[in-house]
Amino acid sequence: MIDLHVHSTFSDGSFTPEELVAQAVDAGVSVLSLTDHDTTDGVARFLKACRASEGRVAGIPGLELSVQHGRRTVHMLGYFVDSHEAGLQAMLCRVRAGRHERNLEMIKKLQALDVAIDFELVSQAAGGDVIGRPHFAAVLRDMGVVQSTKEAFERFLARGRAGYAERYRPEPEEGIAAIRGAGGVAILAHPGGLQLGKRGLRILLAPMVEAGLEGIEVHYSEHSAQHRRRFAALAAEFDLIETGGSDFHGSSNPKLRLGRGYGSLAVPESVVSDLVARAGVAWPQP
Repeated sequence: MIDLHVHSTFSDGSFTPEELVAQAVDAGVSVLSLTDHDTTDGVARFLKACRASEGRVAGIPGLELSVQHGRRTVHMLGYFVDSHEAGLQAMLCRVRAGRHERNLEMIKKLQALDVAIDFELVSQAAGGDVIGRPHFAAVLRDMGVVQSTKEAFERFLARGRAGYAERYRPEPEEGIAAIRGAGGVAILAHPGGLQLGKRGLRILLAPMVEAGLEGIEVHYSEHSAQHRRRFAALAAEFDLIETGGSDFHGSSNPKLRLGRGYGSLAVPESVVSDLVARAGVAWPQP
């Protein structure tokens, strides 16, 4: 079993890198990639844990980078990135600074709505340096302001809602350049979530492919069979590799399982061989 899209406590997941590897062993996941939001800080621990699994889990270093296309937020996955490369780290620092500024603005907006929230509460919920809207949702749920994460977004945190604030994100071409500059392979994440038709996705993909995009996440927990066929056709049309993963975060969505998504996720083994070939790396490393 293969899962190339999971998150740890270094972003908005509920398990440490070591716990994720242990869960992968238990679930029978043989290839795993840590793709935390806008950070590679957990990668070293993740790879160490994979090596300690004695061949049961092979680890691929990764990240999930937020970029801005017009008014639309797009997520890009980067695989086999050098987590120490200066250019990538400079971009990630700027993205995280923008996220911090946005978080402070969202707290002000929520307080103006008589919600007794503060930065310390959200920081405690995050348990790490990367604080995102899911952490706000968790605090609002724990406070009893909302009953669920979905309600938190619908009432307060989604774009256009009273508690939402914009933040800095690089352009897609900048994100692709940063991933490639760190030796990585740039992939468009969960295209189904963009809610674009085939023509809209072509328009989105064309300049990204020109900039060096090399793949598209075809196999994803929330992609239907129809989605997968459509995205596989686009991958073939643009000569992109297919990737896949669960987008596992842990306790925030207990119905979604590592490696299996909602039960039907099955990432083909060819995804890994195609990705390794495109990356041009010797893998797995001892």
